[in-house]
Amino acid sequence: MKTKKILSIAACGLSLLLFSGAVNVEASIAIKDGSKTRTVVKVNRQQSQTAQHNTIAKKVKKAQKAEAGQQVEAMDSERELSFQERIYQILHPREAEPDKKAAIASRDDNMIMGGAVATQEQCVRYLLKHNPNPKLNVSPQELVSYYYEEGSRTGIRPDIAFAQALKETGYFRYGGTVIPAQNNYCGLGTTSATVQGAYFATPRLGVKAHIQHLLAYASVEPPQDNIVDPRYELVRRSYGSNTLTQWKDLNGRWAVPGVGYGQSILEDYYQGILNS
Repeated sequence: MKTKKILSIAACGLSLLLFSGAVNVEASIAIKDGSKTRTVVKVNRQQSQTAQHNTIAKKVKKAQKAEAGQQVEAMDSERELSFQERIYQILHPREAEPDKKAAIASRDDNMIMGGAVATQEQCVRYLLKHNPNPKLNVSPQELVSYYYEEGSRTGIRPDIAFAQALKETGYFRYGGTVIPAQNNYCGLGTTSATVQGAYFATPRLGVKAHIQHLLAYASVEPPQDNIVDPRYELVRRSYGSNTLTQWKDLNGRWAVPGVGYGQSILEDYYQGILNS
């Protein structure tokens, strides 16, 4: 009877051990039988994972809830930041970004060769401001585009070359020796009040000749295409390896006596184009 009672107590203890959630439980219940001790029950098994799974599930759910809370908080913060940025933009509007074309304004405007600073639109606008009806055989826009195409091909400043044409033709009013039919925009070959100078079949050829004549003064490198300037070789033979670099160097050479000729191109015409 005593032995049965001990076995019953041991069984209850074993059940508690198996249900407690311990893993790899090993238990021994010893029963004394006289002087001998014998093992009645020995447990070496892995407890059911149910309790453990429940614990993990609770932890996962808790972590997910915390993560969701963090995401909502982050979204709220982002929305708040976006709203604040919009308010700031309203109260502090950005200034308009400078025209990218102004980046090339660092080039020396005194030089005959270089890239354009003024735009084609500025050239046309300045011309039409001073002469709404220029005597041209093409539109002002087309004529200006010829200057930029020929200038980029040779390296001559097209905007200032066009300013020179405005000076030479009186904003394409003419009225002197040269007439509009000549397509002569820089007085090429006009050596006196009675000599009309060169004729060119088209406005493009007239612009090409003007640019090439400037190139003859400013560079020893010949044009890449056909030479249409009738005085190109004459200038090159006269100057040899020497060149003119600045517009003021044309004083007394392009025009005679030509005092302040180059400065007038820059100050009286080119500056007007830039400010148009």
